[in-house]
Amino acid sequence: MKINKTIYRALLLLSFVALNGLVLIGISAILAYLNTGAERTSILHIEQNFEETYTPKIIWYNTTNEGREIEDQTLQTIEEDYKNAWNVRNIALASNNMYGVDDFFTTSARAKLDSIIKLNAKNGITLVTTSIQHNPTIDFYSADGKLVVFTDNNVEQYNEVYSNNNLISTFYSTPSYKVMMLLEDGFWRIRHLVEINKDTKNNTVQPTKQQHNKTIASGVNYYPKNTPWDMFGQTFNSKIIEKDFALIQELKLNTIRIFVPYETFGKATVDQKKLMQLKQTLDIAEKHKLNVIVTLFDFYGNYDVQDWTLNHRHAEQIVNTLKEHPALVAWDIKNEPDLDFESRGKLKVIAWLKEMIKNIRKWDTKTDITIGWSSTEAAENLVDEVDIISFHYYKEPKDFLKSFSLLKSKAKGKDLVLQEYGYSSYSGFWNLYTGSKDEQANYYKEMQLYIEQENIPFVLWTLYDFETIPTAVVGRLPWRKNQQKHFGLYTTDGQPKEALKYIKPKK
Repeated sequence: MKINKTIYRALLLLSFVALNGLVLIGISAILAYLNTGAERTSILHIEQNFEETYTPKIIWYNTTNEGREIEDQTLQTIEEDYKNAWNVRNIALASNNMYGVDDFFTTSARAKLDSIIKLNAKNGITLVTTSIQHNPTIDFYSADGKLVVFTDNNVEQYNEVYSNNNLISTFYSTPSYKVMMLLEDGFWRIRHLVEINKDTKNNTVQPTKQQHNKTIASGVNYYPKNTPWDMFGQTFNSKIIEKDFALIQELKLNTIRIFVPYETFGKATVDQKKLMQLKQTLDIAEKHKLNVIVTLFDFYGNYDVQDWTLNHRHAEQIVNTLKEHPALVAWDIKNEPDLDFESRGKLKVIAWLKEMIKNIRKWDTKTDITIGWSSTEAAENLVDEVDIISFHYYKEPKDFLKSFSLLKSKAKGKDLVLQEYGYSSYSGFWNLYTGSKDEQANYYKEMQLYIEQENIPFVLWTLYDFETIPTAVVGRLPWRKNQQKHFGLYTTDGQPKEALKYIKPKK
């Protein structure tokens, strides 16, 4: 009995100590939170940081003003809070919910936004919008440092209007805003955000495309044979690339096409190590007199408006780093984006492609822009926007000329490039041993006749067979994986296949 009482008392004592410990931990956490200052994005319970969801370009054109001189640090803080206020506003309009708006807008400013949201919700309307670039000019900064007034000129915005979850309209607009912000509790909040013009057209002047001398004649889509779809990062090996590019040069081909995966390159904050590896790849290509098509946004498939500013920052860093490189021949916006038409919506994909073309042209006025469409039919899209019309063809060779002629008739005189084509030599259980290297050779024999007849620039798929194919590329089905392994002109051990003798470089 005494033992039981002793155990009981011990348990009570341990419970008391544990309870008090938890209370002390809780109090400490609260004190730490209060002492360090709450991060407003955590108060909102937003799952991602603002920097990961919204990164518009903000360019201050004038910071001299009446009143007090504005300090660089203050301007930076105003810019960050202004950007965050726009992000919260965009989220509120897209969700018809005012959650989180309080922390970035004063009472009077919230009332106007709330009335818009209530009206939209009542009518089943949702506005999904993003601002792409802001161009503010300081008008006034008060002597006490607690009020700032500025004009945000020609804000580049893209808008999607939904009625009962159905997309009914998309449009660009470039309105200007008069903005007043107040410093409250250490944060800048919007007091007034008033549109001062009703322009709904994108009036920004697009830069003129300049001419350059580089051309795509004949080439190959390239991955190192041991690291397909994983060329950069830990797997990057400049010696292997050097050897492969020397081989491509020996074949008298003049072009390679390489791929930049969006997520593994860091999305909005590009991995600088990978970026330098990409530049090094172009350096090696230049050494071997090879032109390079750089395909951007590989394995990206979102296209949502909320992603656009992240996509801009990603492309901007890559384009500005490589745009003057002598080996660069074309920017390929996206590989086979038409395959996402059904799942993502054609309107959304097309709008995203137009946006990327517009911005890449702004950053680089010299290099040709193209899109790697999966078929001749899909390549009829955005003919006016691209410089080169690129298409892929994996159908029967006998139908090629008919498909090509139809596309050519709609190309408005622009250059066409057969950017991907090829045939697998796989012969095994998963295709009942019906394939062969001879069949692959016969495919190229026929295709190269048509290519030569029509004088078509070509970039074939691909240089090597591959030992492994990532599941993310073709899925887990073994008949698809094994088929994809054997498209090379060379085997995995570097032996040339019969098809190679039919690859005649275009002059």
